[in-house]
Amino acid sequence: MNSGWNKVIVAVLAVGSVSACGLGQGLKESSNGHVKAVAYDTGRKGKADTDARLPPWVPDDAQAVKELIRTTGSERILRYQPGATGLPETCKSGVAEAKPPTLSAEWWPSGEHRRTDKVCDGWHVAVESDAVYAYRAESLTSTQ
Repeated sequence: MNSGWNKVIVAVLAVGSVSACGLGQGLKESSNGHVKAVAYDTGRKGKADTDARLPPWVPDDAQAVKELIRTTGSERILRYQPGATGLPETCKSGVAEAKPPTLSAEWWPSGEHRRTDKVCDGWHVAVESDAVYAYRAESLTSTQ
């Protein structure tokens, strides 16, 4: 009887492994326990990832999307190459975030938080000549 249950367990594990094979397309993920790094080919692919949830204001045609997510809070930094679609109308002019991020990545320029001049759903955004950068500071409440 034990061997029957073993076959069932092996079959379930095999199906789960095969089912997961297609999940990595367009997604690169690494984690150190409190910070999750994700990368996507496009904004559309990033929005489809329910574990990371790119903000809805990121255009679907954004390219080379990179994001660092604090898993124990709400702080996030984001970078992408813009496509033909710009920021949505819901993004408004705003003041730069005074508090620097505690997250860091090789693709996040030092002092970038001071160059943000737009606010998109709580994110401070800077449209630079080389990319779009966005930062969401740690807060006590989180919407996404």
